[in-house]
Amino acid sequence: MEFKYFSQNGKILPIEKAVIPMNNIEYSYGFGAYESIRVSNGVVYFLKDHIKRLLESAKIIGLTHSFDEEFIKNSIFDLIKSHQKETFNLKILLIGGSTKEKALLNIFCLNPLFPDHKLYRDGAEFITYEYERAFPHAKTLNMLESYLAYSRARKNKAYDALLINQNGYITEGTRTNFFCIKGKIIYTPFEKDILLGVMRKAMSKVALSNDYKIVGTNIKLDDVKSYDGAFVTSTSSKIIPARSIDGIIIGYPDSLKTLMKLLSEFLDSCDGQMKINLTSKK
Repeated sequence: MEFKYFSQNGKILPIEKAVIPMNNIEYSYGFGAYESIRVSNGVVYFLKDHIKRLLESAKIIGLTHSFDEEFIKNSIFDLIKSHQKETFNLKILLIGGSTKEKALLNIFCLNPLFPDHKLYRDGAEFITYEYERAFPHAKTLNMLESYLAYSRARKNKAYDALLINQNGYITEGTRTNFFCIKGKIIYTPFEKDILLGVMRKAMSKVALSNDYKIVGTNIKLDDVKSYDGAFVTSTSSKIIPARSIDGIIIGYPDSLKTLMKLLSEFLDSCDGQMKINLTSKK
């Protein structure tokens, strides 16, 4: 699908004007925050959560601007109102400036990249990469090391690279959150060390409302063999089970398959909201 317009500071402009000058030092140095949001048949998924994280990311890195939650929400709906029956992704780029008045809020539409169905059926391969992000809770444009890690993963025909911190623990993927599972207990790296993904939040709510437990813990690569399975979450892929990590074969338990089914059912029925109706739980 071709998208002809984008939004800049609330104004709808032709996509040909979606350019950034080469002398924009803030963009060149990665002084910005971003979000990727799923849109399907007119439903914008978890918009409030994405905007909240965007604003928090900007705050963490000291990026001042004049955009509030309501302005960003209205800008999004102004842009997508002509695409109510389409499925696509929204990308928000909040780029800092020398003053808050010079900050830029760019919003544009992208065609979604759907993971191969066999990844859900058979699991995906992962590699590890030693890297620790400077601001774990900020989704920033400073992505060089993540890009290099992801590039190495793709060269090795892996789905993603799992980042290893200075203590030797797996924290997250370059664009995914990481988990292990044993029975109906889900193990996650400690929240202080990772980006708190929006799909991670949705999965956690679904899991907790269906008698799963979630435990924060440190996970080393050698520890993965002691769990029943492992998986990642992201906005674009929901849950992807791990088949292997650095060649270590990972299991694919029924409790993970059930969780994947529960999350898909929730996404199909939630109308883009992060609320779970416990009274309808079976």
